[in-house]
Amino acid sequence: MNCKNLITAKATFFLLALGCALHSQPARAQKTDTAYQYTQVDPGPFADNANHWYGIADKGNVINARPGRPKYKPTEMVNIADNILLFQHVNGGWPKNYDVFAILTSDQKDSVLAARNKLHTTFDNGSTYNQIVVLANVYTVTKDEKYKSAALKGFDFILNSQYKNGGWPQYYPLENNYSRHITFNDGNFTGIMTLLRDVYISKPAYGFLTPDYRKRLKAAYEKGLDCIVETQINDAGKPTAWCQQHDEITLQPAWARKFEPPSICNKESADLVLFLMEIDHPEKEIINAIHNAVRWFKESAIKNTVVKTIQATPQASPYRVSRTDRVVVTDSAARPIWTRFYELKTHKPLFCNRDGKVVYSLAEVDRERRDGYAWYTYSPQQVLNKYPEWLKKHSGG
Repeated sequence: MNCKNLITAKATFFLLALGCALHSQPARAQKTDTAYQYTQVDPGPFADNANHWYGIADKGNVINARPGRPKYKPTEMVNIADNILLFQHVNGGWPKNYDVFAILTSDQKDSVLAARNKLHTTFDNGSTYNQIVVLANVYTVTKDEKYKSAALKGFDFILNSQYKNGGWPQYYPLENNYSRHITFNDGNFTGIMTLLRDVYISKPAYGFLTPDYRKRLKAAYEKGLDCIVETQINDAGKPTAWCQQHDEITLQPAWARKFEPPSICNKESADLVLFLMEIDHPEKEIINAIHNAVRWFKESAIKNTVVKTIQATPQASPYRVSRTDRVVVTDSAARPIWTRFYELKTHKPLFCNRDGKVVYSLAEVDRERRDGYAWYTYSPQQVLNKYPEWLKKHSGG
């Protein structure tokens, strides 16, 4: 779209929206831009963080959840945005596993504020990029400069943490463990890239960005696409899919936790392909990456198999209490299923214990891990379902 058409489109958008009142007011009255419709904060992107905060009393947390405490309603977006400001660290990033909807006590707020100089900041569990989305939207509605300033600091964090090859680590500043690797699991990479794509296509919430700053973010987005293409695993001359994490230097599949070996990882790969399929005008390299991944998903599908969760005697371990078990059952009526990991070179379904020992069936996995981790996935089916429509649209490639 040329500049003239872009300006016309934006003008049309705002004229259509002009005069539309917000469905609900923020908790504290502030001047709002009624031409922009953002009425509540979606709890979904923050659910993983919140679930960890309420479910695990982590000694490493600055504060932990207190029972019976109230939460802000999604429509109380100014108060939620203020919570997000409170948790932002001085380097522009956020820690993980807190609930930004929680109504904090005064002493909790003091503790969080006192920890702002700690640089244990991350993209894990949906952190940082989701906070930026809220701040940008709340600023666009309220025009309160503090939200704009914090969003810009968050964008700076994304730019500063990106590797030259286009990847992002799980934590920044870099830590001396597997979190240094380029991280595709838990939606880290696609979360960042979705935000940058929204900047790239000029969504209204990011209208406050200057042309020069927008150019930097667009360059980061392009580098991210290059990284996705470059990390697709070419296994003995056969393009397949991706690993959960890739070495930040060699780009090869890498170990994460001890039960997450270098392998072809279908859940994370499906998420990447679904993201790539949303690109309106993909270049040839992107189109080829999608074709190759779809071919891999078809070849690696497992038929006649169902994984069932069954009741079992509670079993305690240093990590958790297992109250169920999982078994693999043959079922001729089962829909296709995929394992999370496939072994490099052999392409056999792969499993692993906490000691790093590789096994080849779910039954060989220790009970605590067997029912405490997602070893199977249906995610590639979403790609296969979408592929015919996408193929028709991009058949020229």
